[in-house]
Amino acid sequence: MPIRLQTTGSVAVITIDDPATRNALTGASAQQLLDRLDQVSRDKTIAALVLRGAGGHFCAGADRALLAKARQDPCDADVLAALEVIYESFVRLDSMPVPTVAALRGAAVGAGVNLALAADIRIAAHDARLLSGFLKIGLHPGGGHFTMLERLAGPQTTVAMSVFGEEITGARLRELGLAWEIVDDARVEDRAVELASRLTDAALARDAIATYRAQAQSRQLPIAVAVRAEQSAQFKSFVRSKNS
Repeated sequence: MPIRLQTTGSVAVITIDDPATRNALTGASAQQLLDRLDQVSRDKTIAALVLRGAGGHFCAGADRALLAKARQDPCDADVLAALEVIYESFVRLDSMPVPTVAALRGAAVGAGVNLALAADIRIAAHDARLLSGFLKIGLHPGGGHFTMLERLAGPQTTVAMSVFGEEITGARLRELGLAWEIVDDARVEDRAVELASRLTDAALARDAIATYRAQAQSRQLPIAVAVRAEQSAQFKSFVRSKNS
């Protein structure tokens, strides 16, 4: 099972565990991720969540086979269902009732960037990499990509990454507001769990993050709305890239 959930005390750790694909998301694995997020949401003893990738990588984005099918027919029912579930994983993580920490090792690409940015904070390795990558493979960004980047790093970084394909790594992630802290690769997950473990009063942690989310959303486009704003243009790009 590529999505694992482990709970220790008040902290839940969700691991994307498909190293052969560098933890790329399929419709099935994204559904498992949603199921694990739902488990965390329902368990009122959990005060914080850490999301990590196994095998030294965070998430390589959407599965290549799924993207190939989307290029052939983006309106295929199975393709639509898989993409919807992947989009929903970003929305759900962004609106979790507990504070969330993404532990970034290796690369986060495309949809993997969205997943990383949907967390409240990110702890990254010195050699961790964020690469939008959509235009490089002939696709329009999707899944609320522009909104999530812009709210964290501002318009210039958003355009540099998503349109011009700039890769951000190491200390630059912290400089641009894309990571809270940069640590040695071997310490990423421990540091993420250490932060999460500070929250032992689950009810208080949930109340605090709910208040923050309500106030932040009054200033920002909700991710669920951003997903829809990008969806039409992304689907057009599937067809265009098929014919190019």
